[in-house]
Amino acid sequence: MNAPITQDVVTIPRKLPEGPTNLVGLTRAELRDALIAAGTPEKQAKMRVGQIWQWIYQWGVRDFDSMTNLAKAYRAKLAEHFVIEIPEVVQRLVSKDGTRKYLVRIAGGHEVEVVYIPESDRGTLCISSQVGCTLTCSFCHTGTQKFVRNLTPGEIVGQIMVARDDLGEWPIPGAPKDETRLLSNIVLMGMGEPLYNFENVRDAMKITMDGEGISLSRRRITLSTSGVVPAIARTAEEIGCLLAVSFHATTDEVRDVLVPINKKWNIETLLEALSAYPRLTNSERITFEYVMIDGVNDSDADAHRLVKHLDGIPAKVNLIPFNEWPGAPYKRSSNNRIHAFANIIYQAGYASPIRTTRGEDIMAACGQLKSATERARKSRKEIAAEAGLPAAE
Repeated sequence: MNAPITQDVVTIPRKLPEGPTNLVGLTRAELRDALIAAGTPEKQAKMRVGQIWQWIYQWGVRDFDSMTNLAKAYRAKLAEHFVIEIPEVVQRLVSKDGTRKYLVRIAGGHEVEVVYIPESDRGTLCISSQVGCTLTCSFCHTGTQKFVRNLTPGEIVGQIMVARDDLGEWPIPGAPKDETRLLSNIVLMGMGEPLYNFENVRDAMKITMDGEGISLSRRRITLSTSGVVPAIARTAEEIGCLLAVSFHATTDEVRDVLVPINKKWNIETLLEALSAYPRLTNSERITFEYVMIDGVNDSDADAHRLVKHLDGIPAKVNLIPFNEWPGAPYKRSSNNRIHAFANIIYQAGYASPIRTTRGEDIMAACGQLKSATERARKSRKEIAAEAGLPAAE
């Protein structure tokens, strides 16, 4: 049995000490056990799990009385023991480009941010896995927020349900099936390091991929890690989703500052783990995320080193113009510099798209997520000092 990948972090128990149990986030096996404990006969438990599962995750129902294929007495019993609850939306912002950002509140009064990005051929939801972040990446606004705790499976899958509520995307029972998806892709690129909350992320994604519920393909889900090497292979084996890595530098000296986890698992160690990734094929390439920071990691020499690092790894490079935030110690690379960098990568045979900045006017762009209660608590001088740099003008 694999040991949990943790960093002495805390997760709120799935069942609170008092009151009804929330069914959102329970695996099928856990849901079965909970129903039996509440009086469901064992012979009926599998059928009941299937029925309730569909009501919650296929139809988006939150009220037991609406589960019309269950007897009234059984619905009443369910209501005595269980609830169906998702995170509370505290704030909803819509960018001029259509991007939506939700500030949601979870157990304990904590807040996390979720972003929905509509595009012509897809709709991508960027979800969070932790309250705050343990990694303190110096270019990332979330990294300046104190880490609080891991999110539970229910709080993770609940973010998807929040977005489907807002998009009006739950189908109507009995209506003709519509395969059009406003929310077609999930990226675990929000607040937190997903692989430091591996088991909860895994269970939430299993629920999301279940064919009798939300039913998103594993190839529609991308998990982004900063490089938690021991959990990389497990991601392929136990989740099966696509993998992205927050790379951002081509030397250990620079990556130690930008992505401090590099001090624990350096570039060489990370690349070895990526080369051995079990699902690595040309059709399921690893995405190397690379934020473009002026004068820090954007030289031609960096581009050529990056190409050497990619040797033998089916990969693409996603170039991300640095999204500035109040107090940020860095500046965005110029458009000319970004395009020159991208061209070197492309000429070496790797796709190197430049990510279009989305939702910047509502602080929803990559690297900008931070809960409202923690936003801008550190001064520009403090952030620069932590990054080992002179304060930005």
